[in-house]
Amino acid sequence: MSNFAAMFKAIITLLKNWTLPCAIVGGTVIYLIFYWVPALDAIGDALAPVFDTILPLFMGLILFTTFCRVDFHKMRPHRWHLWITVFQIVFVALIVGIIMGAHMQGRDLTMMEGILTCVICPGAAAAAVVTGKLGGDLETMTTYTFLSNFVTALLVPVVFPLIDSDVTMNFWQSFLMILYKVCLVLVVPMVAAYLVKHYLPRLHHKLMSIEDLSFYMWGISLTIVTGCTVKNIVNSHAPTAFMIAIAAIALLLCLAQFAVGRYIGHFFGTTVESGQALGQKNTAFAVWIAYTYLSPLSVAGPGCYILWQNAINSLEIWHHRRLQEKQQAANH
Repeated sequence: MSNFAAMFKAIITLLKNWTLPCAIVGGTVIYLIFYWVPALDAIGDALAPVFDTILPLFMGLILFTTFCRVDFHKMRPHRWHLWITVFQIVFVALIVGIIMGAHMQGRDLTMMEGILTCVICPGAAAAAVVTGKLGGDLETMTTYTFLSNFVTALLVPVVFPLIDSDVTMNFWQSFLMILYKVCLVLVVPMVAAYLVKHYLPRLHHKLMSIEDLSFYMWGISLTIVTGCTVKNIVNSHAPTAFMIAIAAIALLLCLAQFAVGRYIGHFFGTTVESGQALGQKNTAFAVWIAYTYLSPLSVAGPGCYILWQNAINSLEIWHHRRLQEKQQAANH
């Protein structure tokens, strides 16, 4: 029995220390089992709409628990928000300029559209979760999340018709549609958190007593997201060479955005916040706009990006934990 208890404790410790890699591996393996075992097709077809419904609700719950820790009086724009936004707009303009200047068509255009979605999409709503885990400032990160969604809502209906003649969208209709999605994903959980924090103090205290609740909930959602991502990649039927190329470019883009974000942040003492703001993207949103407005194959870009950004998040959390362990050892 003692051996079983020790093994169980070791597994729990592994899951706590490596939540994100375990979620990525778990989501990948679970989907591939359903993909390779025909007997599970009926179950998979039945579960797909359930997960499609659960995921946004689950993400809202994660943000609710995160926002419960936010001091709303400290939410205000900061200078690093401006510079991160400027870089995003410049990078978007550069990609659009390359597409239009080279008159790209076919696979080249699809690949660049996949890259563009990873740049133009807003900072991830869950970036605040990782920022908190890394010891960053939740309030400034949360403020940036709202600002970046507004910027994306302005950019998408302006940019996409320029790069693809098949894309037709009314500016105000698209702008309001994106803001509506932002309201559901961000505003509703924030209002709920504000009400609980100020009018239901016992419930708020109970939620806050559960350490890293939002982070582990996000790990569960990442398992579902990873499964959906692998499904999108597998069912894209893209040539292997194309997938390798877009995966490599997505990795370079992910590293570049994290690096530039941290570089901007070191001028303001916000390397963690700025790095997550620019590097950790709302790839679920990117997948949606790729499917809605662009070539279905372009979804491979954000699909690969989500795996890379969470691999980087895992390394950041591991490094932060090692530093904390060394500091605790030095104090003793």
